[in-house]
Amino acid sequence: MQYKTLGNTGLLVSQICLGAMTFGSVDGIWEKIAGLKQAEADELIKASVEAGVNFVDTADVYSDGHSETMVGQSLKNLGIARKDVVIATKAFGRTGKGRNDVGASRGHIMDAIDASLKRLQTDYVDLYQIHATDLVTPIEETIRALDTLVQQGKVRYVGVSNWHAWRIMKALGISEMKNLVKFDTLQAYYSIVGRELEREIVPLLEDQKMGLLVWSPLAGGLLSGKFSRENQKPEGSRRSNFDFPIVDKERTWNVLDVIRPIAEARGVSVATVSLAWILSKPFVTSMIIGAKKQEQLKENLAAAELVLSAEEMKKLDEVSTLPPEYPGWMVPFQNANRLADVPRF
Repeated sequence: MQYKTLGNTGLLVSQICLGAMTFGSVDGIWEKIAGLKQAEADELIKASVEAGVNFVDTADVYSDGHSETMVGQSLKNLGIARKDVVIATKAFGRTGKGRNDVGASRGHIMDAIDASLKRLQTDYVDLYQIHATDLVTPIEETIRALDTLVQQGKVRYVGVSNWHAWRIMKALGISEMKNLVKFDTLQAYYSIVGRELEREIVPLLEDQKMGLLVWSPLAGGLLSGKFSRENQKPEGSRRSNFDFPIVDKERTWNVLDVIRPIAEARGVSVATVSLAWILSKPFVTSMIIGAKKQEQLKENLAAAELVLSAEEMKKLDEVSTLPPEYPGWMVPFQNANRLADVPRF
């Protein structure tokens, strides 16, 4: 297992993060996603830690809070020292029936962190993330609330999830100007069939030295190996009933046509190759994997050991490349001569 710093910090996290969205079982959307009981969660966390994973990600809305509860209980059950695990959780989603039981307002954030700490059975969260874009709350209010939590010691690092590049940059500017805590990470969807992040957000992250935590690296199961052009709705697959995240399906089948022979030649699964491709990207800090079975976990963890060759990467990059989009194609065109005249050291 390899480790990277969490953005521009000194905290080391494993390149694979165990996602706890499958922990717990309730009605509604989580019925399709979760389902693991405490003993099963304990087994997954134990196997992950033994493989070198020191990073676990959850959220207060996952299974209506049961995911956080199970993560905290697992650490107790397994006798894992709190300092040896980096716990990330999130706030934004609705946690009650009240008008203010949702969003990124100061009021909701203050209530949400206390509830999360209680469920997780801990005094602090290593990484506290704003789970979504709040179109109502001013950005500065959100940042000031997070700054307070850091000052109180309840939170050590902060991040966001599912934000536009311009909004992240605006937040960083406010933090700089007001001397408030800065976002260290972005948690975002990224996969070999969903590379839109590379247009605006990846350059921002690299420039501002923010970390990238990837969710749904298998595109909601499309890259699990069960799906193909001929079998687009396999039985027993979550994606067959919950078609998310949004992807270009025709492009996906083309990508899978290239992944399969590589996987067969390497003696690994389609999923392992798909995940190894993500881990090869230097801007990726950690990749969040979710599993319900030990076999799935082992298959995903195997990506940490698979190093794709230059030729394999070339084939995968080419088949999955994004279509040209303005101003992306105009910038290199207008800078071609200028860059040629600038010496590189």
